[in-house]
Amino acid sequence: MSDLIATPHGLLGAAQAHMDDVQRGDIVIFGAPYGSPYWMSGVHSDAANAPRVFRERANRRFGAHKNRYDFSLGGTLLGDSGVRLLDLGDLNGNPRDLSANAAAVTATVNAVVQRGGVPIVLGGDDSVPILVAKGYQATVPTVNVLQIDAHIDFADIAHGRSDGFSSTMRRIREMPWVGQIVQVGARGTGSATPEDYAAALAAGNLIVPMAELRERGVSHVLTQMNSELPWFVTLDVDGLDPTIAPATSCPVPGGMNFEEAETLLAAVAGNLGLAGIDIVEHFPSLDVGETTSTTLSRLLSVLIGNAARARRHA
Repeated sequence: MSDLIATPHGLLGAAQAHMDDVQRGDIVIFGAPYGSPYWMSGVHSDAANAPRVFRERANRRFGAHKNRYDFSLGGTLLGDSGVRLLDLGDLNGNPRDLSANAAAVTATVNAVVQRGGVPIVLGGDDSVPILVAKGYQATVPTVNVLQIDAHIDFADIAHGRSDGFSSTMRRIREMPWVGQIVQVGARGTGSATPEDYAAALAAGNLIVPMAELRERGVSHVLTQMNSELPWFVTLDVDGLDPTIAPATSCPVPGGMNFEEAETLLAAVAGNLGLAGIDIVEHFPSLDVGETTSTTLSRLLSVLIGNAARARRHA
């Protein structure tokens, strides 16, 4: 694990591990602080601090709770599933080799997937999902993608780059191994032009704006998500309402509340099948009383607990 930094304590009580330890059925956490920045200031934005700070805060609050009764799960985090939760640590970054930083994310995801594991990736800015999705590369569709985000991120080129955080879902849509794409939580304005929105719909993406989700409920989304392929979830913190997740660079009022996010993630992990998840655009210096870290910790716990139980029955 020469290219990784081991963490003092595995996130949420996970065992520290090396890649060689990963086996089929494992749920595997690692941090990916660095993506594809637009500007020099973005090489190490506050989002790059998120994996380290989130680990510290989450472990302080919940790290010792792995074997305690969780009322959201009806048992302990992993129950009697026999599934292992492993933590590989955080990827190093070289400020002089941004391409290598990006490639390391894809290579790590691919290594976990090839070993039959489910990656839990802690970003990083919203260019990281492109790198994660590349790790599922195959000749035929192998994963569906669920995006939880205030923005649809479907620009072709932004600030002279095609792989930045405004182009995430357009680049993922171009990957032949990606099946259905569902985008949930859009509201307000972002980088998308009317042409970008039309292009996303023309590409076959299912876009459920926040107003539609609130009017028709999470079940409305779930009934339109197919179960033929497992789901890679990309969770941009600004997809959540700022009252439960203020620590993001672009907070937009009216986002998903905790119950909505919990219900959606529990169903994906427990019923539809989880291929992996990344969490991006977490800016820890903007947090208020560790609210964002607490919200993300609980959502991850629900996701992991449901995925472990589903894998036991698979």
